[in-house]
Amino acid sequence: MKSRLFIGSLVIIFVSLLAAGCTGKGTGKKQEAVADKSAAAAPVIDNETTLLLKDLEENGDYVNSQYFPSLIKASIVHEELGKKNLVIDLRPADQFAAGHIEGAVSRQFSELPEYFETGIKPFEYDRIVLVCEDGQLSSYTTALLRMMGYGNVFAMRWGMGGWNRQYAEAGWLKGVSSKFEDRLDTVTKETPVAAGMPVLGTGLQTGSEISKARFGKLFEQGAGNILISADEVFADPTGYFVINLERKDKYDAGHIPGAVRYKPEATLGFPDMMATIPTDKITVVYCGTGHNSAFATAFLRLFGYDARTLKYGNNSFMYDKMTTEKSTLSWLPFTLAESNDFPVVKK
Repeated sequence: MKSRLFIGSLVIIFVSLLAAGCTGKGTGKKQEAVADKSAAAAPVIDNETTLLLKDLEENGDYVNSQYFPSLIKASIVHEELGKKNLVIDLRPADQFAAGHIEGAVSRQFSELPEYFETGIKPFEYDRIVLVCEDGQLSSYTTALLRMMGYGNVFAMRWGMGGWNRQYAEAGWLKGVSSKFEDRLDTVTKETPVAAGMPVLGTGLQTGSEISKARFGKLFEQGAGNILISADEVFADPTGYFVINLERKDKYDAGHIPGAVRYKPEATLGFPDMMATIPTDKITVVYCGTGHNSAFATAFLRLFGYDARTLKYGNNSFMYDKMTTEKSTLSWLPFTLAESNDFPVVKK
């Protein structure tokens, strides 16, 4: 595991790269700008935040590990039916009853901590696969459970839309859109100056106590407001702080107006970078499909940010562009080719 001292030295490098708006070395004025930012006063990070970061690092530093994000294809879930796996369906009970994966159990988001503690023995399973309608909620929930130490939890990519085409047609294919392609921005937005992070205010003294309190609060709050639509964001892009998690070439090809590009492997868990995210606005995180951004959103919400993940990601506002440029930029536009015809059972 990387020590936080080693990570701290890397932060300076990552800040330089992001502040320069490129993935290569900065030169000339860009280097001077980076030097100026380095000389600025360090952001104030409260002790509870520091303890929480340390606790997560000591428990595997999931967000900076090779297992982040933890997605699994529907085809693998299907191949492993009957093996020592558990499928948990997070959809409402009526949707579960109307059709679900054979052997799956129905549980709601807020029920999961108690279910994992007393309802099952989680580590007796090779995999615990979370399923929802489209993979957005299951990705968010998987991130929380992984950070809590349940290292065998996965989110099924595309949700039930990846399992059977009837769900893809009712969900993903209705969610894709190109209606905001004419409003895409290609101007690089600089990373803000680090100002600080949210104050957690738990009043607790140890990292483990703070972690337990924060996870408990997130599950208690529910997941009703973790998603945001493209319609909401494009209605007032400046009213949000928008984080783009794509590669630089994809960001340069077109992004939500005002969006700032962050690299997950150089942001999450790095206080100097997290402190550049404003605390006085709702933070909207987006990627190509909404899966990776949901994982990142879980981490940010754990640290007190009012973060939302953009439902369906780029698919929700620039679908035609993604389809046209798929071969050159390796976009991932959802099509029925991503889905299957695996059977469902009714309760």
